[in-house]
Amino acid sequence: MIKKQPNMNAGAAVLFVIFSLLFFILIFRFISIQVTGEVHGQALAARAQQKYSNEKVIEATRGTIFDRKGEVVAEDTTAYTLVAILNDSVTTNKKKPKHVTDPAKTAAVLAKYIDMSESEIYNRLTKKGAWQVEFGKAGRDISHQAKREIEEEKLPGITFLRDSKRFYPNGVFSSHLVGFVENEENEEKKSVTTGQLGVEKTLNEVLTGKNGSLAFESDLWGFLLPDGEKKVTPAKDGSNVYLTIDKKIQTFVEDAVDRVDEEYKPKKIIAVVADPKTGDILAMAQRPSFHPTTREGLANSWHNEVVETPIEPGSTMKIFTLAAAIEENKWDPNEWYKSGSYKVTENSKPIRDHNGSGWGSITYLEGIQRSSNVAVAKLVNEKIGTEKFREYLTKFGFDEPTGIDLPNEASGTIVYRWPIEKITTSYGQGTTVTPIQMIQAATAVANNGTMMKPRVIDKIVDPNTGDVIKREESKSVGQPISAETAKQVREVLGTVVTGEHGTGKSYAIDGYEVAGKTGTANLTENGRYLGGANDYLFSFLGMAPKDDPKLIVYVAVQQPEIDHYFKGSIPTSMIFKSVMKSSLQYLNIKPASVEKADSSPVPDVTGLNAAEAKKLLESQGFETVLVGDGSQVEDQLPKAEIMALEGEKVFIRASGVMTYPDMTDWSLRDVMKLAQIADIKLNKAGSGYVTKQSLKPGIPINKGENLIVELETPLQQFEKSLKPEEESEEAEEVGG
Repeated sequence: MIKKQPNMNAGAAVLFVIFSLLFFILIFRFISIQVTGEVHGQALAARAQQKYSNEKVIEATRGTIFDRKGEVVAEDTTAYTLVAILNDSVTTNKKKPKHVTDPAKTAAVLAKYIDMSESEIYNRLTKKGAWQVEFGKAGRDISHQAKREIEEEKLPGITFLRDSKRFYPNGVFSSHLVGFVENEENEEKKSVTTGQLGVEKTLNEVLTGKNGSLAFESDLWGFLLPDGEKKVTPAKDGSNVYLTIDKKIQTFVEDAVDRVDEEYKPKKIIAVVADPKTGDILAMAQRPSFHPTTREGLANSWHNEVVETPIEPGSTMKIFTLAAAIEENKWDPNEWYKSGSYKVTENSKPIRDHNGSGWGSITYLEGIQRSSNVAVAKLVNEKIGTEKFREYLTKFGFDEPTGIDLPNEASGTIVYRWPIEKITTSYGQGTTVTPIQMIQAATAVANNGTMMKPRVIDKIVDPNTGDVIKREESKSVGQPISAETAKQVREVLGTVVTGEHGTGKSYAIDGYEVAGKTGTANLTENGRYLGGANDYLFSFLGMAPKDDPKLIVYVAVQQPEIDHYFKGSIPTSMIFKSVMKSSLQYLNIKPASVEKADSSPVPDVTGLNAAEAKKLLESQGFETVLVGDGSQVEDQLPKAEIMALEGEKVFIRASGVMTYPDMTDWSLRDVMKLAQIADIKLNKAGSGYVTKQSLKPGIPINKGENLIVELETPLQQFEKSLKPEEESEEAEEVGG
């Protein structure tokens, strides 16, 4: 009989105890789960439901942005990403392969449809160990048409991922006002579309919809159960937004600033068109700008210059100084003052007119026309009073932002501590404002004293029903001046464009009366004014038609490539005139009626006494040019019975010696008449009106000789008239 060893009994006892404990633990755990239905605090029923149910997201569509007439400005569209599957394990039927089987052929075909070379595509299709590959930027944002064409090629392994993208059909089109979107990761690590600039940012919550879901029960392998429960939560699309922007007018602006940008290469351009009756912004553009779909140019142009960047307004501020003077009954256009320079206090630095020396003693009306700094300085310091003028700055809204529906709106700074600062503010130096503040203030002048808040949002609409959820009504924000004052201001500003001494001559538009003011503001760097020939912000704030303005247009061009600051009006007027005229015609604003000049047949004066012939012609409204010192009329031009306009020159050749008349300011047509009747040869240089003639007045005319005339356009003559007799680069204040 074998005797048991004591240590074996002890080991068996230990094992028995261990297994007994494990058994009791399992029994306890089982009973606990049965009673509570939870494991580690989580409901088993829920976990089971989660295991055998699936949920798919139903994506909401971001709201569409329209212009005021329903033209699409921004919308969500379907886009596709091109994908190539390389792993052969996805193919179950060799006759119908699901992966790329012929990389060379596939690369050759795809190269016809995407912007990638055949060799680069081939390299991607032969990438070792890759399950599938994409094609970078070239393979994203594939249109539905391109997708369909690629699918018709029946390339094995080529498929598409469906996505949505924000599409801006007009390209660079008020990009800073409209904004753009980017995909960002939220707290749940999911990608969401978020507005980054402009209206896309301001109304992001309104435009962003709410995703829905589709939940359904499935078996262990994910297949839908025949009697499984399905739950659909529909997506709620974002609301549609209608802007005040007019696509046609915006296009006029974009085209105009493009031309100036290309020709003069300025550092910046700003252009805004507004309806003064409502405050509606009809167009807003700037350069540099960017393409909201591709983001091209965005690195150079993050800020909306119209609402985010305060500027020294220069002499456009004189509009509101003039308005204050008229409202306070301190304006006498016929009162004389000494131009040139003016000291605010005994110890202050003299304020100078922009030409350095002034124009002697002139009227205040001529001072405004010439954009005299001294004129407005005297108006504020000696007539209105600096404290009263400060009140008008507040009334015109320069103390605070306008509240326009665009992000990051700034407000300028009214520098008004020292006596000299209070005066320089009157002509737009030292103090800063934003262009949108200028637009708001200008509505008071154009809208008979009532100042309108600028707005870019017209209404918000439900995308499913078309019902208006919210309408942004036009809003008056003050009455800084009376209707009569506003009318008088427009009359004075009209003479800035039409007057003999007006700095705004180059802004005149055929058929329309324009009221406005030029501005030439110094630029600063490191606290000091720059002194280069083009280191200015050239601007014009104008409205038309003058008597009942339908549009306000503000244009500013910074540092264009010009060789003298007097030429700053050229690029700014190119934009203003093009935009204003095209927009007025588009809005069907009729040109001012122009009385048609009377016309009548020219009487036959040949054979008459020269003095009698001259008297007869002038009695019928014609201007007579007598060539020849004799008493008998030998020839005339125009000929007898030819219809001619009242005031037209009629040339009569008398007997005797012919002499050259003074042809200054003659049109080329009149010079040609002289050449014909005197039988001389004409050569010309330039176009426009005569400024020089090679053969001096009073010199006898010899038949067949050569006459040379130099001609200049009104704009060329105007620029010359502005230049001081001795050009000086040391002008301390520029007010044009």
